[in-house]
Amino acid sequence: MGDDSEWMKLPVDQKCEHKVWKARLNGYEEALKLFQRIEDEKSPEWGKYLGLIKKFVTDSNVVAQLKGLEAALAFIENAHVAGKTTGEVVSGVVTKVFNQPKARAKELGMDICLMYIEMEKGEVVQEELLKGLENKNPKIVVACIETLRRALSEFGSKIVTLKPVVKILSKQFESREKAVRDEVKLLSVEIYKWIRDALRPPLQNINSVQLKELEEEWAKLPSSPPKQTRFLRSQQDLKAKFEQHQAQGEPSDGEDEADTVAAVDPYELLEAVDILSKMPKDFYDKIEAKKWQERKEALEAIETLIKNPKLENGDYGDLVRALKKVVGKDANVMLVTLAAKCLAALASGLRKKFGTYAGQVVPTILEKFKEKKPLVVQALQEAIDAIFLTTTLQNLSEDILAVMDNKNPSIKQQTSLFLARSFRHCTHTTLPKSVLKPFCAALVKQVNDSAPEVRDAAFEALGTAMKVVGEKAVNPFLSDLDKLKLEKIKESADKVELSGKKGAGGEKKPAAKAPPPAEAPTKSSAPPRKAQAAASKSSAVPSKKGKPASTAGGKSKKAPESKDVIETELSAEACEEKAAGVLPASCMQQLDSANWKERLACMEEFQRAVETMDKADMPCQALVRMLAKKPGWKETNFQVMQMKLHIVALIAQRGQFSKTSASVVLDALVDKVGDVKCGGNAKEGLTAIGVACSLPWTAEQVVSMAFAQKNPKNQAETLNWLANAMKEFGFAGINVKGFINNVKTALGATNPAVRTAAITLLGVMYLYMGAPLRMFFEDEKPALLSQIDVQFEKMQGESPPAPIRFTKKSASASASAEEEEGDEAEEQEEDGGGGGGGMDIMDLLPRTDICDKITSDLVSKIGDKNWKIRKEGLDETAAIISEAKFITTNIGDLPLALKARLSDSNKILVQQTLTILQQLAAAMGPGLKQHIKTLGMPIITVLGDSKVNVRAAAMSTLQAWVEQTGMKEWLEGEDLSEELKRENPFLRQEVLGWLAEKLLTLRTVPADLMLCVPLLYACLEDRNGDVRKKAQDALPTFMMQLGHDKMDKAAGKLKAASRDLVVAMLEKARAVMPAKPAAPAKAGGGKGSAEPSRAASASRQPAGEDSVDSKPEVKKIRGGAATKKGTAGKKPAAKTQKDEEDKSGPIFVLIPNAKEQRIKEEKQLKILKWNFNTPRDEYLDQLKTQMSTCFAKWLQDELFHFDFQRHVKAIGVMIERMENESDATISCLDLILKWFTLRFFDTNTTVLMKVLEYLKLLFAMLNREDYHLTEYEANSFVPYLILKVGEPKDGVRKDVRAILAMLCKVYPASKVFPFLMEGTKSKNSKQRAECLEELGCLIEGYGMNVCQPTPAKSLKEIAVHIGDRDTSVRNAALNTVVAVYNVSGDQVYKLIGNLSEKDMSMLEERIKRSAKKAAAAAAPAKPSAAERTQREPPANPNATFRRKPAQEDPNKLNQARQNAQHSESSHPSIPKEFQLDLDMIEMDQSRVCELPDLVQHKLDGLLEPIKIPEPKMRSVSPHYDDLHNSTASTINFVISQVASGDINNSIQALAQIDEVLRQQDKAEVMSGHIDQFLIATFMQLRLIYSTHMADDRLDKRDIIKLYSCIIGNMLSLFSIESLAREASMGVLKDLMHGLITMMLDARVEDIMDGQQVIRSVNLMVTRVLEKSDQTNMISALLVLLQDSLATTTPPMFSDLVMKCLWRMIRFLPESINTINLDRILLDVHLFMKAFPKEKLKQLKSDVPHRTLKTLLHTLCKLTGSKILDHLSMIENRNESELEAHLRRVVKHSGNMCGQKSDRGNEKSGLRTEDRMSKGNVSDILSEIFKKIGSKENTKEGLTELYEYKQNYSDADLEPFLKNTSQFFQSYVERGLRMIESEREGKARIQTSTVIPQHGVDFSVSSNCEELKPAVYYERLKILRQRQGLENTSRQGVGGGEDEPQQRPPHLLLAVLQAGRGLLHRHAAQQAVAAQRVQRAVSAGTQRTLQLPHTPPLRLPRRQPGRPEEASGEDQEQEAVSGSTCSPFSSRKYKILLFTLFCVFYLCSGG
Repeated sequence: MGDDSEWMKLPVDQKCEHKVWKARLNGYEEALKLFQRIEDEKSPEWGKYLGLIKKFVTDSNVVAQLKGLEAALAFIENAHVAGKTTGEVVSGVVTKVFNQPKARAKELGMDICLMYIEMEKGEVVQEELLKGLENKNPKIVVACIETLRRALSEFGSKIVTLKPVVKILSKQFESREKAVRDEVKLLSVEIYKWIRDALRPPLQNINSVQLKELEEEWAKLPSSPPKQTRFLRSQQDLKAKFEQHQAQGEPSDGEDEADTVAAVDPYELLEAVDILSKMPKDFYDKIEAKKWQERKEALEAIETLIKNPKLENGDYGDLVRALKKVVGKDANVMLVTLAAKCLAALASGLRKKFGTYAGQVVPTILEKFKEKKPLVVQALQEAIDAIFLTTTLQNLSEDILAVMDNKNPSIKQQTSLFLARSFRHCTHTTLPKSVLKPFCAALVKQVNDSAPEVRDAAFEALGTAMKVVGEKAVNPFLSDLDKLKLEKIKESADKVELSGKKGAGGEKKPAAKAPPPAEAPTKSSAPPRKAQAAASKSSAVPSKKGKPASTAGGKSKKAPESKDVIETELSAEACEEKAAGVLPASCMQQLDSANWKERLACMEEFQRAVETMDKADMPCQALVRMLAKKPGWKETNFQVMQMKLHIVALIAQRGQFSKTSASVVLDALVDKVGDVKCGGNAKEGLTAIGVACSLPWTAEQVVSMAFAQKNPKNQAETLNWLANAMKEFGFAGINVKGFINNVKTALGATNPAVRTAAITLLGVMYLYMGAPLRMFFEDEKPALLSQIDVQFEKMQGESPPAPIRFTKKSASASASAEEEEGDEAEEQEEDGGGGGGGMDIMDLLPRTDICDKITSDLVSKIGDKNWKIRKEGLDETAAIISEAKFITTNIGDLPLALKARLSDSNKILVQQTLTILQQLAAAMGPGLKQHIKTLGMPIITVLGDSKVNVRAAAMSTLQAWVEQTGMKEWLEGEDLSEELKRENPFLRQEVLGWLAEKLLTLRTVPADLMLCVPLLYACLEDRNGDVRKKAQDALPTFMMQLGHDKMDKAAGKLKAASRDLVVAMLEKARAVMPAKPAAPAKAGGGKGSAEPSRAASASRQPAGEDSVDSKPEVKKIRGGAATKKGTAGKKPAAKTQKDEEDKSGPIFVLIPNAKEQRIKEEKQLKILKWNFNTPRDEYLDQLKTQMSTCFAKWLQDELFHFDFQRHVKAIGVMIERMENESDATISCLDLILKWFTLRFFDTNTTVLMKVLEYLKLLFAMLNREDYHLTEYEANSFVPYLILKVGEPKDGVRKDVRAILAMLCKVYPASKVFPFLMEGTKSKNSKQRAECLEELGCLIEGYGMNVCQPTPAKSLKEIAVHIGDRDTSVRNAALNTVVAVYNVSGDQVYKLIGNLSEKDMSMLEERIKRSAKKAAAAAAPAKPSAAERTQREPPANPNATFRRKPAQEDPNKLNQARQNAQHSESSHPSIPKEFQLDLDMIEMDQSRVCELPDLVQHKLDGLLEPIKIPEPKMRSVSPHYDDLHNSTASTINFVISQVASGDINNSIQALAQIDEVLRQQDKAEVMSGHIDQFLIATFMQLRLIYSTHMADDRLDKRDIIKLYSCIIGNMLSLFSIESLAREASMGVLKDLMHGLITMMLDARVEDIMDGQQVIRSVNLMVTRVLEKSDQTNMISALLVLLQDSLATTTPPMFSDLVMKCLWRMIRFLPESINTINLDRILLDVHLFMKAFPKEKLKQLKSDVPHRTLKTLLHTLCKLTGSKILDHLSMIENRNESELEAHLRRVVKHSGNMCGQKSDRGNEKSGLRTEDRMSKGNVSDILSEIFKKIGSKENTKEGLTELYEYKQNYSDADLEPFLKNTSQFFQSYVERGLRMIESEREGKARIQTSTVIPQHGVDFSVSSNCEELKPAVYYERLKILRQRQGLENTSRQGVGGGEDEPQQRPPHLLLAVLQAGRGLLHRHAAQQAVAAQRVQRAVSAGTQRTLQLPHTPPLRLPRRQPGRPEEASGEDQEQEAVSGSTCSPFSSRKYKILLFTLFCVFYLCSGG
């Protein structure tokens, strides 16, 4: 019992681990109850048992194990964390439970396994159970099989993966144990229920008896498929549905059942067989043998091997080539049949892996269809059908289309039948229009074939296509077929039986045994583009191409149009008869009259008749034939001919004009097009026919006719008409190929007009086709080519105009055409990057077939053993490709030869091969796709090369290939995953980096990408760090494409250790996972359906980019109509809606502090500084990276798209969203401006104008939001904006100058000025002129202050341009200098320096002229209202500047002032905003508002000796009140004058403000204007420092006067606490900077009374420190100190800032409750981040470090541990030095708080400490000695040890020192002695300097209040102690009773002498100060007042004391209190009296 009582007390978890089984049993029971009681599945209680659950199930005691299993099951069922234990627990169940004899234990074990499966851990459970099947104990094997059976029965085949289970069945059927065989039989029956016949192939090899038994059991099974009865945690909705059906007794949905049955592919359950190793060794010899029997033997041996249903992957290239050769060239048809069967079996066994070879074999098979023998044809059909399933229709399209035109009808028939069979395997999604279009075009041609079997096959193929994708999708391609043929196609469609599919339009379900579907074809626009012309062949002119397929679309087609197209030619009699029915008889008679007047009258009647004729009744062909009646088109009278041509145009416009009618007149129109008089009418007729019959057809006819003639005039005018027509109609359907030859002919013409017209036409074509158009003309002569290039350059950047004319027939079908284009766009976008084949131009290029040149000799050369010969072969190959330029996809055996060279041992040859492959990519274009498997994947293999340059070449080649092919084919199949399996770190990192980049751009990816995921996980744990990094970078992009769930599921299959690592990384990746690329844009700029064929017109872009503007509405309408017709119509609408949703979110993401981080990174040079002459790729990449986090993905794609139209649309969206997303726009402003700078380097005017439009709106918004550009933003943008100010286009320049004007509202004009000055150095004369004009505007608007760095330097540089060679630059420079003259008068001559006589005379002349104009403009008294309207200021200040002499009246302002009371000649510098509306104000008499009293107050009484002039601004205008009709506007105006460059103006403004501040009742009006006033003040201080002090011409007394006024204002302002506290942190920082800079300015000291000014500033600084908001002031000083340490400021500057900071530290005890500690600590954090401890220690002085520590120590002392709660504003607290430091200080304070006590209670404190436990004392000393031993904290440790010894003098340090070295002991003793002497020295200094050197005693407190007597007493007491006097009396200052023992005479003498000197000095200085006050007052200052004699804060002769962390406060206080209050106050006398009192007291001994 004793033992029991021990474990009974233990906690439950400890009981479960106890060695006594009873304890464990009890623990399991209690744990079971506990698990059933805990309700929260995420309770922390579960965590305690995570490591114990395996022990629960593997307990060695059977009784305890049973209870443990029950507890484990409860845990797994209820705990959220149970999934982590799956592997170990299931493994324990298999090994320790399934072998138990008790059925209950086995049942519980199975329940545990099933519960884990329910928790989504099925893969792990299944893996452990399969491992259990290998156990030697049959009981375990039986239990594992039974568990698998139960899992399958309950969860179904979707949850339990059957493939690994099926693999083990055969082995288990062979078991010796009957129980195992019986159980596996039951399992097989269960599996058969779920997958039916798919189980038969894997079990074909088991014992026949067993198989028979199984067959019997299978036959007994019900036909209905089984249902899932138990559901995963994530399938609770299915569970509820199932339970509902069970309750109602209903069957479940058939859909789910069908899906379940089809879930397993039999192929997947088979084991792959390797046949390559089993092939006969002499196979390749025999297959080449001359005897057919030997060849047959070889083929039969291969046929036997290939019959295996699943083949192992390998290199089958040689085998395929051998079989292909037999099929293609063997004369024995029996062998051909056998080879075809082998190919079919090979394709079936390899499936997708055979896709690599499909492109090589299919052309041969198609060509072989010429064989007539049925057996051969059947074998070929089986082969090509099997091959089709391994690839895509897209990949085979070129080969198929190539044989569709073959002359052999059998080939055409079989190809069409193959297409029909292939279409049956497709769906609406896998047979998109882009793939279907070219096939339909070819099939339509075969429908008209002479051979009936070809026609029937074509009908069947078209019918199948119609059945698959629906009638609506196919009809647009059948526009040229008559009704009879259309009916036949529909009949064929009805007969088609789609296996496992029903209906059309994509509503299909897979059948139970459907063959594996073909992969969705890769979408590329190459074949559709190629077939565009073919699809639209006109039946009227069958030999011509060019009519667009969309001209007549599907159901919109009408019968009359059909008649027009096939209108038959009428006889002359029929024409006359029809014409006579509609034309007047007189007209018919006079048609051939010999009198031209009668013919003219006849034509007039003819015209009237046509105009009044009804469209349906107009016989167009008859009428035009009548016009051709003699004399017809040879009419000699031009008037009659003009009428005839006009009538032709009318007939074409008003009637149903057919191509037959057009053919009658076109020749005549072309003949007259070059006629001077009739040419215009002829062109009108051609255009009308273009509208009626389509431009492509008309143009082709016209051009061919024109060049059939020899008249150069006609040829030139025809080309000119065509160029214009293309702009009007758009480019849709134009047969470029047809024109190119004619254009080339024209370019070679001798007549220059023809050549010019041809070049003009090329320019228009370039608008639509772009740069690839030039490829057609590269063979032209260089001179001609240069002319073409010039024309292209003119067009570069322009966008094609929107079409304004449309073909009649296509108008009704435009919506359909647009929808079709839109679908193509989507398909191409999904292709994944595109491939270069997006441009239709690539398919128009004439391609050369180089197959004949790839001879066997060349191939053998490339494979030769000698590397030199191999190199020769490669050189020849490169030459062949280079010569051909553009090649077809057929390149013979070259791919395999090149593939071998990629693994060449000679790296030079590898690189050469890569170069050839790049050549091949450019030459072959999109057709390269079919060579990806053969050549593309080996390129990836080369990425594993050890040489960097080889890898770089491979990557370049890979990128070139992907550019042409897109990404889809690369990701399909297992090839990419096979490459990643190579454990090559170079290959892995290159491939993963490449995938991370490419996957970001794809919208969809093939499912095969999942095969790469396990390898990606393996790379995450790779030994190579670079591989791991690349894998981590790729993880988010993989997750973006595959989804987190799939990735997480794949991670579940990993081992436990790896799984935890990967899952953690997945969570991190999930947080940064990028958004998927947006769907192709379908919403545009709001044009809607106004431009219905805009899409078709811009065919220069890829289809995916076309017609973004016009699609939305059309789509919407059609989508709505189609909803009644099934899902085919719904899909596009849903897609559009999805796209709109994708773009409906915010376009900018507001990320806090992101901009600041970017600024910081640029400052730290972590990223490139935005500074370049032309943007390089690295800048673009950097900007893309920065944008990716805060721009919507789709917007970023648009912004960086190669098509400028996308840029325009993106800017349009940004304009729309600007107001709604203003905050986010501002947060991304730097990136937005950077992107716009890139657009400044584009040559496209459309984009540039849109950019400028946006910028104008942007700066207007920034102005409204009161946002100011940062230096970082301005430097990144303004220099590039100024580049465009020199643009040749007036509109651009005007907009740029408008933006510059707006820029000055959000960025200081003085900072814009240097950028403009830099712009004047440009080589572009327009830029120089515009910059100079803009400079003039700035000077005129903002005064001379704007000139930076100094007016003199700036004006000298401007004046240089007066002598410029360019007139506009000279005039601009003169205008700018005149503007300066208007502001500063004759001073301009001094500023501009020396000019040549010529330049000076020009300047003087210009100044005189401007003065006259200004005077003339000022003459009219009151302008009329109209004139006044005209003179309202323009938005652009530049315009004002240019109109200045006529419209601006600076002299009017002058005149108003002169009339008031002055006659000063200087021109006022008033900001422009205060001048603009003066004229309007003069006329507005509606309301007059009085100015506040502050303006009317007279100052004469205050400043008696000097009469200060009245403020000039008071008399600006008689109606000044109208302009500033409120106090606020008046104050704003006066404050603006404080910063004036004119000293007198500034003094006047300061006088008025001081007047307000002095009056308590009026001072409050300044509230809200404090920051503004202080900014103006420090701007004036800066101006004085930089300009006035440097100007020798200024009287320095004026400067002193200005300084005095500023100081007086500041003292007044900071005397009013409520106003002083309004000053913000930034303003205080700048103010303190200005004041300290002024105090350090040696020039001030040199001026008379300069010392007095500095003392006054000293006083003012003290006032500012005291009265400002303490938080703002401390923050400002911290930032100022940081800046001063970071820049090259004088050391004294930092010293003074620190003194101010010490001063603020003294105020902390009083202000601690009012300051914002969070903000202060944030500033300290930022300081410590900029200057870490190490960096601070590197400074010359350690005072900054100590200052900071003192501040923090003081804050800790005042707030204690609560200070740690004020770190909320710091983002990464853990990374902050501050938090660590504060914790140390707080901890130290906590440790020492019980150790320090008041000196008076020292003994009691010691008694208290005596009670401390020995352990505690030991801990403290251990900690202290640890610090002493630490390199960083040794000084701190010694200090603590010293203090400890002071508090505990009896402390025994021997135990801690005895084990240390002698050196360490002496080091400690020496350190303690130094601290002791140091502290004694300090105390002596503090008490001996009662009267400081600088005349200010620290007996005056920080706020100039008197100290209490007790303080004086304490100080006196300390002084007496130091001099050896006793302090026995406590009665007061004068109550000493005892005589002192010693009275050192030297101290008494010193004190007496100091007191006497102080009295004398005070008396003398009082007299001097009185004289100075009188002098200052007489000079006109207001508040020089009490100019104290106190020395300034900066004391060069005295080194300031260093503040200590905890004990240096007195020293700091002494240093800071260098000058606090005025020496003239009564306090000074009190100090003096007190000092004398101390002297007498000491003398008398108290």
